[in-house]
Amino acid sequence: MGNRSQFVAIRRELHEIPELGFQEFKTQAYLLNTIQALPQERLEIKTWKTGIFVRVKGTAPTKLIGYRADIDGLPIVEETDLSYVSKHPTQMHACGHDFHMSIALGVLTSVVNTPIKDDMLFIFQPAEEGPGGAEPMLKSDIMKAWMPDMIFALHIAPEYPVRTIAIKPGLLFANTSELFIDLKGKGGHAAYPHETNDMVVAACALVAQLQTIVSRNINPLDSAVVTIGKITGGTVQNVIAETARLEGTMRTLSSESMVKVKERVKSLVKGIEVGYSCECSIDFGSGYYQVYNEEQITKEFMDFVQNQTEVQVHLCTEAMTGEDFGYMLKDIPGFMFWLGVDSPYGLHHSKLNPNEDAIDVAISMIANYLQFKGNK
Repeated sequence: MGNRSQFVAIRRELHEIPELGFQEFKTQAYLLNTIQALPQERLEIKTWKTGIFVRVKGTAPTKLIGYRADIDGLPIVEETDLSYVSKHPTQMHACGHDFHMSIALGVLTSVVNTPIKDDMLFIFQPAEEGPGGAEPMLKSDIMKAWMPDMIFALHIAPEYPVRTIAIKPGLLFANTSELFIDLKGKGGHAAYPHETNDMVVAACALVAQLQTIVSRNINPLDSAVVTIGKITGGTVQNVIAETARLEGTMRTLSSESMVKVKERVKSLVKGIEVGYSCECSIDFGSGYYQVYNEEQITKEFMDFVQNQTEVQVHLCTEAMTGEDFGYMLKDIPGFMFWLGVDSPYGLHHSKLNPNEDAIDVAISMIANYLQFKGNK
């Protein structure tokens, strides 16, 4: 399988060059250089935007097994004291995609050096953090020609120890949608409010109303979240604001509830327009489909890990996390699992520092699983 410690070094080099969605030019070049250094006899490499497809020919294929790793970073200023801190001051691999890439390269190296019967498709996907690369990649001509029979992926989990994975059959991650609402009224002098339509007041009223969606419009046995994380409006303390903007996120455990939440948002915004004599626009931004693990394949993977590796399997509950891998699982049977990396700081934190021991653990576990699955 090669010297696995090299993949820790690869992770550190990738950690230094985080890039935002569809801007992963250095990352793509680094990945291509690493992949092209492998024996090429059984490899076929194709690029898609800043992403990469790598097909590995099996010895006697009967199916195509897919494995996906996301490659983008986040617009976060890193606050670790690592010797390999991000060289891009306003960007950071704060969601562990440097881990995801190095693990995928390790598994790819294993499959190249120790062939399995079935074909493998490694997908290095851009823009998971936004605006979303999985759905358009899935619709690409390359993916249509190389559609896997099954697919799987992982995501690091700071809250679990190394040598632990967390997983469950069925729903794992929520449906998600961004939310942006712009309000436009009439500004003016603070001393003459009767001559204006104050959008700070309108925005505050709307925030309060949006909080009733979950409590009064969603079945209490279901789960949903509507969060407004940012409000902007006005210019100075003695001028009534002509415009305001709300930015937030919506998350549900069912696609039906997401439809209901969006319809209710539209209704409440229409009410604000009438009640506050203003104009409003709604942008639902990018949204991700739920991550749903196919029951049989997931249970088979769980049994394999529990019985044939030293990794412990934790049966977790579903989370309100969003992941655009859900689009791939919508069309292709498969699963996603949490990989324990034991960090005191959580995902998207500026001080996230996962335990690198998890890289070799994951490579070994997945390589062994593929020898089992790909040679059946």
